[in-house]
Amino acid sequence: MAKVQTVLGDKTSDELGFTLVHEHLTAGFPGYEWDNTSFDRRKELDGAVVKLKEIKELGVTSFVDPCPMELGRDPEFAAECAERSGLNVIIATGLYNEALGIPPHFRSLGADDIAEVYVREITEGIGNTGIKAGIIKTATGGIPGMTETATSIGQHEETCLRAAARTHKATGLPILCHNDELGPFGRETLDVFEDEGVDFNRVMIGHACGVGDMRYYFDVLERGAWIGFDRFGVETIASDKMRLASLIGLLAVGYDRIMLSHDAVHCMMGRPSAAWEQFIAACPNWNYSHILKNIIPQLSRAGVSEGTIHTMTVENPKNYFGG
Repeated sequence: MAKVQTVLGDKTSDELGFTLVHEHLTAGFPGYEWDNTSFDRRKELDGAVVKLKEIKELGVTSFVDPCPMELGRDPEFAAECAERSGLNVIIATGLYNEALGIPPHFRSLGADDIAEVYVREITEGIGNTGIKAGIIKTATGGIPGMTETATSIGQHEETCLRAAARTHKATGLPILCHNDELGPFGRETLDVFEDEGVDFNRVMIGHACGVGDMRYYFDVLERGAWIGFDRFGVETIASDKMRLASLIGLLAVGYDRIMLSHDAVHCMMGRPSAAWEQFIAACPNWNYSHILKNIIPQLSRAGVSEGTIHTMTVENPKNYFGG
């Protein structure tokens, strides 16, 4: 068993149970804090707790919110959600990608300086809250439909990858990696981590389910990392049928180092944009309960065993967090 840092204190990896490995309570792109006119904190807290209690009743025990520090992360919001819902909630330290994050201050720092910030958020707490991060977030590329597809890992992204690697080596925490599905850098991310001496058993290459490339999956999995099928319901990037086809195909040939989630967001900070409203309308199943209500039944109908589903949702998160 390993220690897992939740927003309400330490748990063991055995206590994680059914885990959604990539969801968000709050999120906002840098600048939202100057246009946060529509955010009713009490209303949003109440709504988040309702959703968390629903998935707890469906069998979820733990909820990982790997929101990076500059994209609307709110430790105290997460802690109140955990206390009122009874779920284990784990939040992250780390920075986002060059297209949408990594503020200029951090672009001026080296990997060791950034790692010092990360380590402090893990060992002492975030700001003055005393709430400790329990996972390390990295990001490369952009978001399909919002940014240009990158052709390589950015200079500042690589610095943040190295900072994450050094933080992992100092603290033992796992690393969760955002990727652009249309231009994923899972292989290249692992190259950087290998250079830094990272334990790949503690690395999840996220947003893999929208890639649909078996060679990519094999290359990542055969190096000992995990992959996240963690955007179920995001139909604007890839259909759930494609995600399921890739997942069932991988399981059929013996690859089960996979974890499931939605990357769903309870509330976006700041003024809702027309593009956001259109996205929500196009993704009616993008919510915390979709996997339990719809995806797992489809996996079962396709012949995926209860044991394999248990592996992806319970055993794999436990092992990823160090069990």
